[in-house]
Amino acid sequence: MHGAGLHRRRGLGLNAALRVDARATLGECPLWCERSASLWWTDIQSCTLSRWRPADGSLRHWTLPDRVGSFAFCAGDDRLLLGLATGIALFHPETQALSPIVPLDAPPAEGLRINDGRCDREGRFVFGMFNTAEAPVGHFYRVHGDLRIERLPLPPAGVANSIAFSPDGRTMYYADSPTRTIFRADYAADGRVGAPRVFVTLAASEGYPDGSTVDANGGLWNAQWEGGCVVRYDSEGRETARIALPATRPTCPAFGGTTLDTLYVTSARIGLRPEALAQQPAAGGVLEMQPGWHGLPESRFVLAGTRP
Repeated sequence: MHGAGLHRRRGLGLNAALRVDARATLGECPLWCERSASLWWTDIQSCTLSRWRPADGSLRHWTLPDRVGSFAFCAGDDRLLLGLATGIALFHPETQALSPIVPLDAPPAEGLRINDGRCDREGRFVFGMFNTAEAPVGHFYRVHGDLRIERLPLPPAGVANSIAFSPDGRTMYYADSPTRTIFRADYAADGRVGAPRVFVTLAASEGYPDGSTVDANGGLWNAQWEGGCVVRYDSEGRETARIALPATRPTCPAFGGTTLDTLYVTSARIGLRPEALAQQPAAGGVLEMQPGWHGLPESRFVLAGTRP
């Protein structure tokens, strides 16, 4: 059991190290694949998907025809469900076969693209949108096993992030980053979504909430853009850990490793001046730490006709 005050102070006994010097422009959406014992992530601006295997240090990249805002592993085979800028598609990394893109109900407006996304505990993919102007016009969507895309009854966001689900799947978390607020909503197995409630609001000095993951104890780990840290909140929104990072623009955490006790965090170089990059050479890399908590296996997308 972890005492609530044990890791409250920034970086207390928790050191983050650069594990993969990816130098991503906008690294995002790290996911651990237990089948291949590998970490995957996307560099959105470079339209690149990457895979790193800790056992042998091998690193492989795939260039896609469009920006990959987020993605998910499929349950039945080795394909990935990609959240491309304007729609979703299935991708097989070994054959590099890409299915036709399934568009949203209406083509995204100028400056609007798919952003953060995660699978719920029933194997449906939930994602939100990114708006360059940060105006709250992007909706949230859910992809079903037959690749039907459904708009969710949630308020639109300027920059949707932090999509994650509680261990039992009955709570959905998400953020509208420009508002510095993470929300929570009841989430039923049949897909019903409750009214959102404020979970955490960051102070201006703390940066902006970016991507999140949930640990086995129900804690939400959030990467804080411009805050240079990853923070754990318990299920009531109380801060229980804060880990300082050697990069000011962390983007998303993910648990990985054989026992899911390693926390990986992607980061970005985008928008940083040369002098800032010189001071933080880890920017754009994949960071690694041992936080003292364990994660959960990543929920996989369940295609129609396959088993979860």
